[in-house]
Amino acid sequence: MDRSASLDIEALKMTQEQYILASQPNPLQRPGCAQAYPVGIYGWRKRCLYFFILLLLVTMIVNLALTIWILKVMNFTMDGMGNLRVTKEGVRLEGISEFLLPLYVKEIQSRKDSPLILQSDRNVTVNARNNIGQLTGQLTVGSEVVEAQCQRFEVRSSDGERVLFSADEQEISIGTDKLRVTGNEGVVFEHSVETPHIRAEASQDLKLESPTRTLTLEAPKGVELNAGIGEFKASCRKDLTLESSEGDIVLNAKTIRLRSLPHGTADPLLAPGTTYAKQTVYEVCVCPSGKLYLSPAESASTCQTTNSVCLWS
Repeated sequence: MDRSASLDIEALKMTQEQYILASQPNPLQRPGCAQAYPVGIYGWRKRCLYFFILLLLVTMIVNLALTIWILKVMNFTMDGMGNLRVTKEGVRLEGISEFLLPLYVKEIQSRKDSPLILQSDRNVTVNARNNIGQLTGQLTVGSEVVEAQCQRFEVRSSDGERVLFSADEQEISIGTDKLRVTGNEGVVFEHSVETPHIRAEASQDLKLESPTRTLTLEAPKGVELNAGIGEFKASCRKDLTLESSEGDIVLNAKTIRLRSLPHGTADPLLAPGTTYAKQTVYEVCVCPSGKLYLSPAESASTCQTTNSVCLWS
C-alpha cells in the first residue's frame, strides 16, 4: 500500500512539472514545427480602420441632416410636396407656380373661390393637337395682340347653349339680341352688311355715310326709313334721285317745303318789256326736264313767260 501511494505522489509531481514546462516560453523550437503568428489588426492599420469608420459615421449623420432639411424646406407630406397636392381627382397646385418647360395637361381648373391666372414675361400660348400630333388650334396672348388660330372660333353664353359670336373662313355671326358700337367714329364695313334692323341708341343720332363711294340700301320687299319723334334728313353733293319703276312716289305731309328753288325771269323774246313787281307769292312751274322753278303769281299763269331758267337746265 505504501508502494502505491508513492507512485501516486511521483505521478502528481511529473504532471506539475509538465504543466510548468508547457506554460513557460521555450526559446528552442521543436524541429519540424512552423512559427506561430498573432491573429488581428494592430498598429497603424487599426487606427486607419477606426478613422474610416468615424468618417463614414459623420457622413451618414450629415446626409441624414440634409435629407431632413430638404424634406422640411420642400414641405414633403403624405399628400404631396409644397404647393403640389396629389388628390383622387388629379394634381392640385396652390399659390404661384412657375413652369420652365411645356406643360401637357387634359384640364386646368382653378378653385371655386379664386380666379385662374396664366402669366408670362413674353406671351402665353395654348395649343391643341389631334391624335397624330398635328396642330388643330392655337391661342396666343402677346404683349400687343391676341391671336386665335382654329377652324372655327365661338363665344358662347354662360349656360353654353347659345352662340354669341362665331367666326370662320366663310362668315362672322353675332347671336346677341343687340350689337352696340360705342366708338366716336362708329363702325366701318369694307363690303356689304346684311341686317334686319339698324337703330341708334336713345337720344342719339343714326348716321349712315359713305365718304368716297355709294351708299346702297336694298331689300326685296321694301326699305323703311322712320324717325319716330325727330326729323329725317338726306343730303348729297350732286343729284338726289327718287325713282320708282312700277309704283308711285308719295309725299304725305301737312306741309311740303321746296327751298332754294330758282326764280324764273321773263324771256325778252317771248314777252318783250314784261316786268313783274317784287312780291312774296309765287307759283311752282315745271320744265320739260322736270326741273322746278318759281314764277311770280298773277291772275293767270306766268310759267310760259318766265321759263328762261329751263334753257340751261
